[in-house]
Amino acid sequence: MMEGILLIYIICTIVAFTAAFTGSLVGMGGGVVLIPSMLFLHHYTDTFAWATPQVIVGISLIAMVFTAFSSTVSYYKNDRIHVKIGLLFLTGSVPGSILGAYLNQFINADYFSLYFGFLMITLSFLFLFKRNKHENDDNTRKKTPALSVFIISLIVGGISGMFGIGGGSIIVPALIFLFGLSIHTAAATSMFVILFISIISAGTHIVLGHVAWEYVLLFILGAWIGGTLGAKINQLVKGNVLEWILRLLLIVIGIRLIIEGMM
Repeated sequence: MMEGILLIYIICTIVAFTAAFTGSLVGMGGGVVLIPSMLFLHHYTDTFAWATPQVIVGISLIAMVFTAFSSTVSYYKNDRIHVKIGLLFLTGSVPGSILGAYLNQFINADYFSLYFGFLMITLSFLFLFKRNKHENDDNTRKKTPALSVFIISLIVGGISGMFGIGGGSIIVPALIFLFGLSIHTAAATSMFVILFISIISAGTHIVLGHVAWEYVLLFILGAWIGGTLGAKINQLVKGNVLEWILRLLLIVIGIRLIIEGMM
């Protein structure tokens, strides 16, 4: 009995660590790794029969808070976060996500995942084009188009709310292509934004009683360590390598959404 519990704890810690590390590294959060991993375990082993989709959502949201907080602290200490753009993104993305969630009911959900999957894959190929890069982000730190950031973040939040997908997969490309941030600063700023969004989302589910705490606690340690380490490794990896990792994740997300849309 104890051996079975220990095995579950080890596996959950590894999943949480991998998800948090990957998410923190490129600023996308960890849901893209954690949710498919837990669903796979749920379907193929009775040991994880408890990992229903509803439980996994609660786990992902709480783990995201710890992932985002630990990585944000690390990024902030290294002065990687573009706080002004991050705060402006929050002012637009929060109401945008609420509006998007409301509009979701009026759109044909059968084609939602399919279209958004193609959008993710398209975003991944945008990294093949040459663009102006600001590795130290001096220009964007001096000149921040507040209205443009707000409008774009409102749209980003709306899309995120409508498609029910984490904002990191949209926020990072937006910060890179529309505001010229380097991949390092875009990832850090995205995690800063995700921290507040995840707190709001997790808080809502906690109030509604959707969180199974006995399972969530298995993921917190891995999420904290993975988020911190991912942020530290981000500082050591070259920008073009991080972009390839981000591109690969966008493709994986895109394929996953397309498959869901075709089922």
